[in-house]
Amino acid sequence: MDFKRFSELILIEQTLFTLPFAYLGLLFAGGGTFKTWILVTIALAAARTSGMAFNRVIDAKIDKENPRTKERVVPRGDARPVTVWLIAVISAFVLIVASYMINTLCFYLSFVAVFLLFTYSYLKRFSSSSHFYLGFLEAAAPVGGYLAVTGTFAFTPFLLGFVIMAWIAGLDIIYSIQDRDFDQKAGLYSMPVKLGIKNAINLSGICYVCSFAGMVLAGIVGGMKWPYFLAILPVGIIFVYHQMLGRSGMLGERYSRLFKTNMLISPLLLAGTWASIIV
Repeated sequence: MDFKRFSELILIEQTLFTLPFAYLGLLFAGGGTFKTWILVTIALAAARTSGMAFNRVIDAKIDKENPRTKERVVPRGDARPVTVWLIAVISAFVLIVASYMINTLCFYLSFVAVFLLFTYSYLKRFSSSSHFYLGFLEAAAPVGGYLAVTGTFAFTPFLLGFVIMAWIAGLDIIYSIQDRDFDQKAGLYSMPVKLGIKNAINLSGICYVCSFAGMVLAGIVGGMKWPYFLAILPVGIIFVYHQMLGRSGMLGERYSRLFKTNMLISPLLLAGTWASIIV
């Protein structure tokens, strides 16, 4: 498999989008050493790669039947399933090794992370809660970043995790609207299938409100200064914009806008946190 197909398989741009989640945890914990930043970067990249590879190979048959996903790398035959399984397993091993090099707590938790990464793709086959499961997976990034520095549990990293979980769950609910008809026919579960589109969007809005409230509380608890609170204002505007897109009735034409604006959120949070520390 060449790099182009590999990057398409794991959506490498989304890995770059996820890295600031972990860096938020590092900064809220006081920064840590250069070595810690490198190891956290390796661990998160490995986790993301493993999770995406697991998802693509486990969902290959479903993706092949879905008009939206039938041109993904595995369904179209550009990557052998055994190769993708190998990528997933090797990446999981890298995650465990990197976590071991960080500290004992992160090492133990890495096995939990691998289990969650593997089981996520199966959840939508029997539960509509997969959006929150995905959010929970993403929430591990700031929690892991914080624990990498401190090696101990605290309230702050879990508050950051809640912020990410609610945000990603809300986003994924909106995103899954485009697959509602297919999911119904295929017997798959999602909030748009269970609640209907209107109520699913309302639930997404609740998630966004909870996420933004968590950002404010995290800033207060973490002793952040004005740059942090200034940075979360445009995040709130983006959340409102997402809800407007979802309620417009023409979301199918605007998914690119949804993701382009969403990609701005993690850099905004990271920049605001960093600026708050150095001011």
